[in-house]
Amino acid sequence: MFAKSVSDMTGGKFQISVHAGGELMPAFGVVDGVQNASVEMAHTAPYYFYGKDPTFCLGCSVPFGMNTRQQNAWMYEGNGLKLMRAFYAKYNIINLPGGNTGAQMGGWFRKEIKSVADLKGLKFRTNPFAGKVLEPFGVIPQSIPGADLYPALEKGTLDGLEWVGPYDDQKLGFNKIAPFYYYPGWWEGGPELDFYINNKASGRPVGRLQGDRRGGRRARQHHDDGQVRRRDPIALKQLVGSGTKLRPFSQDVMNAAFKSAQQVYSDLNNSNPEWKKIYGDWSKFLADQNAWFRYTEGTFDRFMQQQKL
Repeated sequence: MFAKSVSDMTGGKFQISVHAGGELMPAFGVVDGVQNASVEMAHTAPYYFYGKDPTFCLGCSVPFGMNTRQQNAWMYEGNGLKLMRAFYAKYNIINLPGGNTGAQMGGWFRKEIKSVADLKGLKFRTNPFAGKVLEPFGVIPQSIPGADLYPALEKGTLDGLEWVGPYDDQKLGFNKIAPFYYYPGWWEGGPELDFYINNKASGRPVGRLQGDRRGGRRARQHHDDGQVRRRDPIALKQLVGSGTKLRPFSQDVMNAAFKSAQQVYSDLNNSNPEWKKIYGDWSKFLADQNAWFRYTEGTFDRFMQQQKL
């Protein structure tokens, strides 16, 4: 019953395929697997299950949401863990935070994206929530597992894609096909990965992972974030040195996407009670965090990033 194989971890997204009774479980099937006890534990990015309920995404990352420090603070010191545990109980799941990639890149494109008009008709691989925000601009969102991304981009099935960041993207070779590399990945400013444990697994070895969530799990969070911070600057220099054209999303694109995201949130507040209950707490926490970061973290970071060291 326990996951005997962890595969498709390429790219830090930690989509896992697990063996259940000798059969391979697809990465996007792990919630069903844990819920019905086909497997006792999975490690995944919760926003992949937007289609089940967008509320899953609040335990991971949503467009124009929290950065890594804010997400960790909400989860551990705010009401995040309590609220998400109550939500996951409906799926027979107990969640444990299990890593965070930090803010991600906006992805690889065959052509420049100078304005919202350039998004029309674009076949773009991204997470489902980002796809929902991009749909009003004529984007055709695609959900494709990591192992299939390079051939899809190479064959033209995709016009663009986002995966993680320079280190992981470089390993998959996207720069060999798409020359333009955009930032930031506004749909995932601090995506949390989770361990999902079947709620009847307590008492067995897998259940013991629930212990020391303020120690071992936090150490994992900081370890994953530290790895990203160490590897990405080196990989980005190598990518630019080999011809990658680094571009920021224009203010036109950023402002339009932000407005679209707020409309999606408003619609969900009116249609989804689970979302509304958790989003109310989440959004208030984010507003307070942003007010604080505006004076300290943001000002300091902007100054330091302008210096030549």
